[in-house]
Amino acid sequence: MKIAITSYGKDLSSKVDRSFGRAKWFIVVDTESGIFEAHDNKQNVSLPQGAGIQAGQNVANLGVGVILTGNIGPNAYRTLSAASVKIFLIEKGIETAQDALSEWKAGRLKEVAEATIEGHWV
Repeated sequence: MKIAITSYGKDLSSKVDRSFGRAKWFIVVDTESGIFEAHDNKQNVSLPQGAGIQAGQNVANLGVGVILTGNIGPNAYRTLSAASVKIFLIEKGIETAQDALSEWKAGRLKEVAEATIEGHWV
């Protein structure tokens, strides 16, 4: 299974980015092989609107089944849910992408059933 983690950098030691749609990077980890690759999200970082939808579509197109992030807006939530991508929240004390992955593997991250923040234009 592939898991995407929102982060500020390109490797597992990078700090987690608490936003989804405007996250700097998505680190995609193959849980079976342990191999990871980083995908930049620069095209969505400064979008005035629609960043969550675009980022959600991009992540889904990577074949990701799970996203680990700090917050998820309503449009991103709907986009990811429609693509059957599960969303788990990275708690505030978790600092790096590796820590988030470890917490998810241990079953300590909460799966969300709705957006955790309002959209920018609500």
